[in-house]
Amino acid sequence: MDLKRSFKNLNELEDAIRDYIEYYNKKRIRIKLKGLTQIEYWKVVLS
Repeated sequence: MDLKRSFKNLNELEDAIRDYIEYYNKKRIRIKLKGLTQIEYWKVVLS
């Protein structure tokens, strides 16, 4: 998320926040999960 970005309206801000939350929870690679995203890690654990 670009901290210097300005938003034209509240909807744009909400979309940017939603996108960042999705990235943070689903796409971010985590060292403690052996370099996998959270989704990839759970697929390995549950298979």
